[in-house]
Amino acid sequence: MAMHVVTGAMGSLLPKLGQLLMEEYKLHKRVKNDVEFLRKELESMHTALIKVGEVPRHQLDKQVKLWADEVRDLSYNMEDVVDKFLVRVDGVDPHDNTDRFKGIMRKMIGLFKKGKNHHQIADAIKEIKEQLQEVAARRDRNKVEGIASNPMEAIPIDPCLRALYAEATELVGIYGKRDEDIMRLLSMEGEDDASNKRLKKVSIVGFGGLGKTTLAKAVYENIKGDFDCRAFVPVGQNPDMKKVFRDILIDLRVSNSELAELDERQLINKLHEFLENKRYLVIIDDIWDAKLWERINFAFSNRNNLGSRLIITTRIFSVSKSSCMLPDDAVYEMKPLSDDDSRSLFYKRIFPSESGCPNEFEQVSEDILKKCGGVPLAIITIASSLASGQKVKPKSEWDILLQSLGSGLTKDNSLEEMRRILSFSYYDLPDHLKTCLLYLCIYPEDSMIDRDRLIWKWVAEGFIHQGNQGTSLFLLGLNYFNQLINRSMIQPIYDGLGEVSACRVHDMVLDLICNLSHEAKFVNVLNGTRDSMSSQSNVRRLSLQDGSKDHQGRPLRNFTGISRVRSITIFPPAINIMPALSRLEVLRVLDLYHCNLGKNSSLQHRLRDVGHLIHLRYLGLAGTKISELPAEIGNLQFLEVLDLEDNSELRNLSSTICKLRRLICLHVHRDEVAPGVLQNLTSIEVLRRLVVSLNTVAQELGNLVRLRELLVCFINVGLDLYEGFVKSVCNLHHIESLRIYSVRASSELMDLLGERWVPPGHLRRFEAHMPSQLSALRGWIMRDPLHLSNLSDLVLTSVKEVQQEDMEIIGGLLSLRGLQIKSTQQTQRLLVIRADVFRCMICFDLDCGSGAQIVFEPGALPRTEGLRFSLGVRVTKEDGNHGFDLGLQGNLLSLRTFVWVQIYCGGARVGEAKEADAVVRHTLRSHPNHPGIISLMFNMIPNIAEDAHDDDLCEHEEKKECDFL
Repeated sequence: MAMHVVTGAMGSLLPKLGQLLMEEYKLHKRVKNDVEFLRKELESMHTALIKVGEVPRHQLDKQVKLWADEVRDLSYNMEDVVDKFLVRVDGVDPHDNTDRFKGIMRKMIGLFKKGKNHHQIADAIKEIKEQLQEVAARRDRNKVEGIASNPMEAIPIDPCLRALYAEATELVGIYGKRDEDIMRLLSMEGEDDASNKRLKKVSIVGFGGLGKTTLAKAVYENIKGDFDCRAFVPVGQNPDMKKVFRDILIDLRVSNSELAELDERQLINKLHEFLENKRYLVIIDDIWDAKLWERINFAFSNRNNLGSRLIITTRIFSVSKSSCMLPDDAVYEMKPLSDDDSRSLFYKRIFPSESGCPNEFEQVSEDILKKCGGVPLAIITIASSLASGQKVKPKSEWDILLQSLGSGLTKDNSLEEMRRILSFSYYDLPDHLKTCLLYLCIYPEDSMIDRDRLIWKWVAEGFIHQGNQGTSLFLLGLNYFNQLINRSMIQPIYDGLGEVSACRVHDMVLDLICNLSHEAKFVNVLNGTRDSMSSQSNVRRLSLQDGSKDHQGRPLRNFTGISRVRSITIFPPAINIMPALSRLEVLRVLDLYHCNLGKNSSLQHRLRDVGHLIHLRYLGLAGTKISELPAEIGNLQFLEVLDLEDNSELRNLSSTICKLRRLICLHVHRDEVAPGVLQNLTSIEVLRRLVVSLNTVAQELGNLVRLRELLVCFINVGLDLYEGFVKSVCNLHHIESLRIYSVRASSELMDLLGERWVPPGHLRRFEAHMPSQLSALRGWIMRDPLHLSNLSDLVLTSVKEVQQEDMEIIGGLLSLRGLQIKSTQQTQRLLVIRADVFRCMICFDLDCGSGAQIVFEPGALPRTEGLRFSLGVRVTKEDGNHGFDLGLQGNLLSLRTFVWVQIYCGGARVGEAKEADAVVRHTLRSHPNHPGIISLMFNMIPNIAEDAHDDDLCEHEEKKECDFL
């Protein structure tokens, strides 16, 4: 059973107590009796606490809440006692409840008989027993009423969700009157008069959940092509202003390396300088404070009269008014959805079939929608809870929900009632999902939360426990993540292949879970607005988000309960108040993602104390700029996740890493390991960015038989090295993702893979960034067309040649969603992308250089959202396509993110090159979805438009960016 919010550490503690009671261990009678008492009492309390967790906290009796809090804290204390004792036994994992526990316990009995250890554990158990008896005396014998929850099977992300969010976007503002109104306010339509040349500001205002951000994004996507540069940056309640300005500049395409050391004033000056001669579109999302707006507005005080637009969103009407003081500025007040639009959004989530809503649900649907008040967030969240799983919930549960929603949303009490609606969806979650959702309050508002890192932290926190024998904990966590997406409690962020790679938490959901977490003492947050450090002795998890001068580290210096903290996540603004690691006696999770430790000698020195964190499961040091890994890291015998990505100065891993035998996930940054290290890491499932330069290391990879994901880079070439690697890959029967980079050109490795490796049927991703031929891939597919039926992402960046046959063979892969192929020596002059291949393709990238033209049949790539392809101008003209008709007009209707055209002009006339560029851009600009367009011209003479004659040939090896919309 997963660890629940109110059950504390019960889920992992009870099995340990049960093992201690087995007769063969012959415990001292008094200790045995005490353990027996604890086990029975805690089991009874565990059952009662599960019921407590199923009842909304505001509905619980105050005495019940106090009792639950006390029992939870005792469970943490008890597990800390047991874990501290168990860790003295060499090789014991306190969370390992497998069959080998018996053998470990025999060793433990030996320690019991040694006076000091025996007395310590006996005294600790006695003390816990006394505390438990005191708690029991204050309760009503665990008679807690609640509603039993039904277990929910893990399911993949609902494929209807992307369409649902698209539907919500359309209803909120892409089409119809809202679109017309906002475009009119922006003066994007009508005559090109002088007023349209001035900087114009528009404020979108309305209470939370109405879809202000959705509307702003819709407008942004619709008009971004009319501007030289653009940015979309969230702010939130407690922003780091330097980060806000940096994010604006990065979105505007200013190099991040130029910005890292600048203060706020310098960043504003940089912004003034960059925007001086540019027509820009900037959207500042979710501003809460008028004074904060003044600081942002000052950064855009340079009015260059080029027709720039500045849009803000806010739920505070006074902020909206103060941001639009000039005659050209405008305020747009968001209104709730109409009854018809509300009904459309609601039904689309629950009844996706053509038949629509069954008669028996019509009236209760109307009643529920009235309570939702036309607020898209409320509609989607409630609809997702009713469409839970593969079946619609019975009408009786709809009726219960209706009664629970109270008076519904009104303009006067929208915040309170919105919390009620969202809390219904929260309490409808299974217990393990409640825990995983509440954990998200460790992240600041508007954070983009990486999916994989989040799941690994769930694993380390103990929220995910082994199910079926051999099932990966990460894959179980992935199912938890997908279920939260399906219930619309978190918002998916899709990558270029249409896969969910990250998530966000809507600010109103974040408000709910922060309040619930604070009440349950689940996470303590220090962020300047929601500081919750009052109950210092009960803190188990810390999220440090703000280290401003107002705090000066005082909450942590005076924090007496620091030794009980199990989890610390520190965000860069708060790194200056990082506590001393030596005080964190039972820490399981330490995440310092992108906190700068490289130039801060005191903090870097403090990192050496990481070796004292014996219980640590997760160590996140990605982007911390460290140059070396402390040798003491080898002491972390229970470490499961070590994240060292984005540390370019870290080149060699400490050899003591070989002691981390329980390591499941290792992310490095193009690092090498010494021979003998990998062969001990037999629990590894994910290994990223490892440099392989020795044959010994290549062969050791074959010992990592649990590997699901492998990314390696070769810096040396040699047949022996490649053969050792291929032999190892043939031993990795669970591999799902294989990515290979080779710094020095050699096609031997891909040839060997083609000859000796049979990819497993569950392979999802294959990348080869090295010279290769498509014969290997053709061989795999032709051997068994269904064998690669799960391959969804294929990248080959240095292929000798692409033939028409290759496009048809690869295009037949049923699950392929992303393709990137770059040809280096093209002989076939025409490649036709037919309508009967690549039916699931989301992102298509084919670069055949100057030797070919690529043409798209009507109906080709029906689901493709991002497209990159090449155009050889000379070949296209010579083969009779004088109008450069590539099949783009009225085709590829799903394009929405970008189109990147590589125009190769070598050997063509200058006039022909300019004509090709103009035709392609004109055709793509008329696309109804307004995708971003990038047109690059290669083999072009610099400044050719001004200096060259149409009879000149394009022969120089130069490139010129002609259009970036």
